[in-house]
Amino acid sequence: MIKDILVHIPTERALRPVVDAAISLGLAFDAHVDAIAIGYIPASGAFVVDGGAAATVAALFETEQERAAERSTTALSVFEMAARTAGISYQCRSIENSPTEAASALGEAARLYDLTVVLQPDTALDSFDNTTVVDVLLQAGGPVLFVPHIFHGSFKARRIGICWDGSRLAGRALRDARKFLSRADAVVAISINESEVPAEAATQKLVQRLGRTGLTTSLIELTAEHSEIQPSILSLAADEDLDMLVMGAYGHSRLREGVLGGVTREMLKTMTVPVLMSH
Repeated sequence: MIKDILVHIPTERALRPVVDAAISLGLAFDAHVDAIAIGYIPASGAFVVDGGAAATVAALFETEQERAAERSTTALSVFEMAARTAGISYQCRSIENSPTEAASALGEAARLYDLTVVLQPDTALDSFDNTTVVDVLLQAGGPVLFVPHIFHGSFKARRIGICWDGSRLAGRALRDARKFLSRADAVVAISINESEVPAEAATQKLVQRLGRTGLTTSLIELTAEHSEIQPSILSLAADEDLDMLVMGAYGHSRLREGVLGGVTREMLKTMTVPVLMSH
């Protein structure tokens, strides 16, 4: 059941893709949507100027705090206007803090929601919004929907592809996607290097299990070198006109620095359709 959705509204990047997607989901599932925007404040050490007086440091910090609040308020106003027009249940909240602390707070908040919606990172831009969404993926403990920065308009997941390698993370993503799958017109199980998939979690068995729940699922097998897995999946998504992909996300957090697996990292870089990831 998807009744509570969290959306991260960027303050340093284009925000319309996640606004459109989150509101579409709120309407589709009759769900409440909480929007959080982060006004990033430089770490406290950045305010010390030649061992400057405490009063000077405090004044600089206050100025940065005001600017951060203004950025987050401006971003949230765009979401609020669209949400009010759509008539969905929503609330808005602003966080002003250092990038690391703010990202941690957002990741912790995500654990209380059925779904978290974030914008695809853009490696061409040096932005705290990029690192924040990766941190959310690693900390949320639940499904995170990444929306491509080229996305616009209403989001409807009619045709869904399940990226299946038989792993624990793929299984977690499958379970997290059940509500989407139950509403889909078509489901495609994408077998990735089937010879490496555990026998008890074979893709054909996945298709059979989904059939028992009333989901007619087609099977497409891919064989690719590790470096070619991600482009092969995206090529298939285009050929099959898929609206969304479902996949496990490999990675771990080390000293609060997101370390992602190769396929996960490349998918985040180059996705062309929304991707539901679970870590």
